[in-house]
Amino acid sequence: MPNIPLNKILYAEDEADIRSIAAIALEDIGGFTVKYCHSGQEVLDQAENFKPDLLLLDVMMPGMDGPTTLKKLRQIPALASVPAIFMTAKIQSKEIAEYKAIGVVNVISKPFDPMTLAQIIREHWDNSNEQ
Repeated sequence: MPNIPLNKILYAEDEADIRSIAAIALEDIGGFTVKYCHSGQEVLDQAENFKPDLLLLDVMMPGMDGPTTLKKLRQIPALASVPAIFMTAKIQSKEIAEYKAIGVVNVISKPFDPMTLAQIIREHWDNSNEQ
């Protein structure tokens, strides 16, 4: 598969302070266009119209968690193959394996470094496009 440019990220994060830091990391440093959602339900409501290149989902959110949100997104034909990355503080190897088993490209640990977040996402994106 040829390398497709990464421009639009749909990011689900329920913590406002983390969204603020991510905005600097993803928009100012990374140059991405980002749609921020506060919950899994908001992701489901916004994703199809936003047409993201990549889904960046917090694992632990109130209501609907990241894995449940991803499973529901996969049922929408237009979003079924959009690559997804989870962000979480839970980065045990067993948990990472479980996340990859449900279809995430990779997992980024929290807290993240705002100076390197965009580059890490690009690396995961590039690797997912080479497979």
